[in-house]
This record gives sequence, C-alpha cells and structure tokens, in this order.
Amino acid sequence: MARITAGVATSHVPAIGRAIDTGQTQSEYWKPLFDGFEFAKKWEESEKPDVVFLVYNDHATAFSLDLIPTFAIGVAEDYAVADEGFGPRPVPAVEGAADLAWHIAGSVIQQDFDLTVVNRMDVDHGLTVPLSLMFGQPEKWPCQVIPFAVNVVQYPVPSGRRCYNLGKAIRKAIDSYPEDLNVQIWGTGGMSHQLQGPRAGLINAPWDNAFLSDIVDNVDRLVNIPPEEYIREAGSEGIELVMWLIMRGALDDKVTELHRHYHVPASNTAVGHIILKNGN
Repeated sequence: MARITAGVATSHVPAIGRAIDTGQTQSEYWKPLFDGFEFAKKWEESEKPDVVFLVYNDHATAFSLDLIPTFAIGVAEDYAVADEGFGPRPVPAVEGAADLAWHIAGSVIQQDFDLTVVNRMDVDHGLTVPLSLMFGQPEKWPCQVIPFAVNVVQYPVPSGRRCYNLGKAIRKAIDSYPEDLNVQIWGTGGMSHQLQGPRAGLINAPWDNAFLSDIVDNVDRLVNIPPEEYIREAGSEGIELVMWLIMRGALDDKVTELHRHYHVPASNTAVGHIILKNGN
C-alpha cells in the first residue's frame, strides 16, 4: 500500500528561486537561509520519495480572478514551468503521478470535499521553489509530484480547520492506494509577511516560532486560528500558513521533528522550514 512517510513545510519566496537560478546562494545575504536547507537535501537523498503531494498556492498563473478554485488537484502526466513575466525558471518540467492523483481526487470527493480537477496547468514558483530547496538543481526532479493548489489569495479563503480535515481525507485516500509508494506531503508558503499597504514588510518572529512549535505537538491551537488573526499577527500573506495544516492533517497525531529552520528576512518574508516524520 502507499504510505505517507513524512511531512515537509517550507516557504516559497520567489526571490529564493532567483537566487538559486543566478548562483547567489553563497552570497552574504543568502547564505544563512540556504545553509538551513542542507540537512533537507541530504535527508531527501536518503529518503528517496516516489511521490511528493505538494500543497501550494498559484500566483495568478494557472488561475486568475476569473476562476478561483478553493482546492484544485492536478491529475496530469506532466506540468510545464510557468512564465511569471521573466521567462520560465531554468528548472526541469514536473512529472505528475496521474494514477495516484485520480485516486486521491475520487476518494477525497467521496469524503465530501469539493475539489477542482485540473488536467492541464503550468506550475509557478509556489511549487518549483520548494522543489529547488529540497532537491537542489538536478537535470530531472527525482520524484513524481502531485500539485495541489489552495486559494489563499482572494477572500474568502478556507479555514485552518477545513484544511486540517482535508489533510486527513488525503491521508485516507493515499493509505487506500494499492501500489507500494513512498509518499511525502509538503505544505508551502508563509511565514509572516505582508507585501503591500502601510504594514508592508511586517514580520512577527515570535508568532512564527510559536506556529513552528505548535505544528509539532499542539495542532489543536493552530486549527482554531481565524483568518483575522493571521492577517493581524502574520500579515496579509501570512494566511498561506493554512496550507501547512493540510500537510499536518495528513500525518499521524504523534510525529517526530527531524529538522527546523527559521530565517529573516528573505525578500521581506520570514522563511520557515520543518520536517516531520510520521510516528515516533
């Protein structure tokens, strides 16, 4: 049977991708951030996941204000890297896991979660930057990827509890897939940041670090955080953290924290990263 062996959370700041693509990772500004992902890259080499179920948000690339799905699952065989205005990132195209994705879609919809099923879409930095942080710069990504896009751009957005329970439904779906697969689930985005308005540049390190701690063993607090608190404490874009709760919902109640990294700033964003192993 397929099994979820670990959960990964990381920010997906577009400037991180630019730093990787232009060889700036060891510069004075960027080195402290990238040093915090060295453990993850070595760990992934040993874990060798077959599939990554990658939760991210689209940045007006595959979707626009004309069409805003709350939850969208990619079921394609492959995904092109999006042109976000400066040409596609120089990274490999993404190989999908279509059979597993269709199985998950069917199972989760039958568990009363409405998903938009997407047969074709380009994937932007929200998905490719986490892949680069965890896998470096390979000629081909070492695993298949199921893109799962969440609307955290246009209000109303899904609640943390809804996302957490959706993670549980995804876990049930993956557990029932008959092929022997090592699956990881990643939650991306955040942490605290605001990109516009009088509070542009907001970073709330104490709030972020409490979130990192509680996602390990006090998730009940996190699922009850209302959208208004995310905005007030973590900035208008801090709501992206609900995507981490999909990841957490798909794991066991008890998890083991393998690695944690927190760095500010990265393009006016607080970068958080954590790896959680299923079980004790």
